[in-house]
Formats: sequence, structure tokens, C-alpha cells
Amino acid sequence: MDMEHRFLGRSGFKVPVLGFGAGTFGGEGPLFSAWGNTDTAGARRIVDICLDAGVTLFDTADVYSNGASERILGAALKGRRSRAIISTKLALRSGDGPNDVGTSRHRLIEGVNAALERLCTDYIDLLQLHAFDAATPVEQVLATLDDLVRAGKVRLLGVSNFSGWQLMKSLAAADRLGLTRYVAHQAYYSLVGRDYEWELMPLGLDQGVGALVWSPLGWGRLTGRLRRGQPLPEQSRLHETAGFAPPVDEERLYRVVDAMDEVAAETGRALPQIAINWLLQRPTVSSVLIGARDEAQLKQNLGAIGWQLGADQMARLDAASAVGVPYPYYPYWNGQFTELAPPAVVVRPGRGAP
Repeated sequence: MDMEHRFLGRSGFKVPVLGFGAGTFGGEGPLFSAWGNTDTAGARRIVDICLDAGVTLFDTADVYSNGASERILGAALKGRRSRAIISTKLALRSGDGPNDVGTSRHRLIEGVNAALERLCTDYIDLLQLHAFDAATPVEQVLATLDDLVRAGKVRLLGVSNFSGWQLMKSLAAADRLGLTRYVAHQAYYSLVGRDYEWELMPLGLDQGVGALVWSPLGWGRLTGRLRRGQPLPEQSRLHETAGFAPPVDEERLYRVVDAMDEVAAETGRALPQIAINWLLQRPTVSSVLIGARDEAQLKQNLGAIGWQLGADQMARLDAASAVGVPYPYYPYWNGQFTELAPPAVVVRPGRGAP
């Protein structure tokens, strides 16, 4: 199948609709050891499969397995760096020192230089801030990032896990000062996690910020292994990682799984493929990051493209996963103020795209 490519926000740069999340590389620490423990040889084989399928975007972070994910990814890409788009993140604590956290000028410069060394490359295609640093003025953050872009060490900028006001404040500052803008937002979004739709999706449409979706299977809840009335499977990583996962109402989860089962029977597709395909039809989504502990998981996830859910199937999944619309968003959905919202940025959270 041919890999579809989409613009990453308003950058003019295209990325494949599926990217690979390298959080399974390394297996160090209490969280990432539960995700996976792929070594360099295994990573090289996974990268082979990805590149052959057109999955050229590889996402990692300095905190993934204490830097081991970046090192293993860099080694796996040796000799074919030009074929890959490398995305990495920094801002979370990566050491014991007082300045080993945040997005100060010192932290950003030191963090990028260290990431370049681990990744065995002289440039990062997409650098994202892993979280908002309220202790550092956004103007200083943006000026430092702009310097890194001008130095050729970074090509594109993005953020991850920002709230709407944090992202908009940063974009406004970049425009005011004539500095490089963020073009990507790596955000949690799934059939059981649709908070992205309330504010970040309309913001992305209005400001030209593309979404890179992490955890498209709702932290492993949409694999098909979790079933109503049955205990958590022994092999589920939720035994170790549930405390890190966004909460999901249990009845809503099983309502979504029931709807996915119906669609699976109609399409002959696996539940993970349905969950990812649904995301790829949502506004602002540039790429969905898939992870895999092994080749079989990777190949199954690659089956999420090359076909498309029908309108009726999308509507049923929308309905099953819908949640109540919080203030101040609900007035727009009852028709009272729709004419005041530009059509280009009107999305209906929980009810599908306009």
C-alpha cells in the first residue's frame, strides 16, 4: 500500500500519516520497561519494516528509558538517516541537577546537544517541548528555540501536552517577536480520550498546528483484550502503568469496545486498526504514532491504512465514545451561537467533525 502524507500544520512539510513511537526501545525504568525492551538489533528490524512501509517518522524523547530510546534509535538508523524524520522531546526531568528540567536557555541548548549525540545526527527534524514550563518566560523559550533553528540543529518546532492557553500564548509571542512558530502538537487523543477536541482541535485548525497523536489505543484499552466482566489480562501493561494512564469511565470504555466489535465484524479489521483509522479521519490529525513491542504488533498496526471507515461506522463510533460537552463549549452545539464562530474552526466534540 502507498503511505499517505499530510502537511504538518502550516509548515509546508509533509509527514506520513503513521509514525513510529520509539518508547518501546530500551526498556529502562518502571514505566518504560512495561512498554517494551527492544534492543538495537530488534530496533533495526522494526526500522526496516517501517521504512519499507513508508513509516519514516520516528518519535522519541530524552526521558524514554533514560536516553536509551534515542541511542537505540540513532544506532538503528545508522547509514540511512536521510530516509528518516526524527522527532524528539525535552523539558521533563532528565537528571538530578537543579537545571536538568524545564525549558530554560541552558536546558534547551544542553538538551539538544545531548540528544544530537545520542541520536548520532547533526540535526533534529522536529523538536517538541514535552510539557509547558511556567517558570521560564515564553519569550526566552522561543528565542532560544529560534537560535537552535537558525544554527541548523533543529528544523521544525512543536509542543506536547500543552493546554490551549499555553499554546496560544506561545504562538502569539512568536508572531509578535517574529520568531519560529510551533507547527505541531503531540497530544493524547483516542476513542476513549477525546478531550483534545474541546479546545486544542479548534486552536489547531485556526492556527495551523498539526496533531501528532500519542496513545491512539487509549493506553492499551482498545486492543480488544479488555472485556466487560473479565479480569485484566495477565499480559496487560496496565498492571504496571495504570497509575500513569488518563482515567476512563469503565462503562464508557465497554460501550466503545462494543461499537468497535460491530465495526470489526463488518470490515474484517482488528480493533486497533479501527481505532487508528477513526483518528485519521479527524480534523487536524497529521500523523498517528503507533508503538509495537514486536514485529507482529507493528504489522497489525500498519493495517490501519489503505482503507477507510464508512460514514455510518464513523457516526456509530462517535456516538459510542461521546461525552457531555463542558462549559463554555456547549452553547455552540445547541445552535445559539454557531453563527458567531468561523466555520473553519467549528468542530463538534463528541459528535464528529462538521
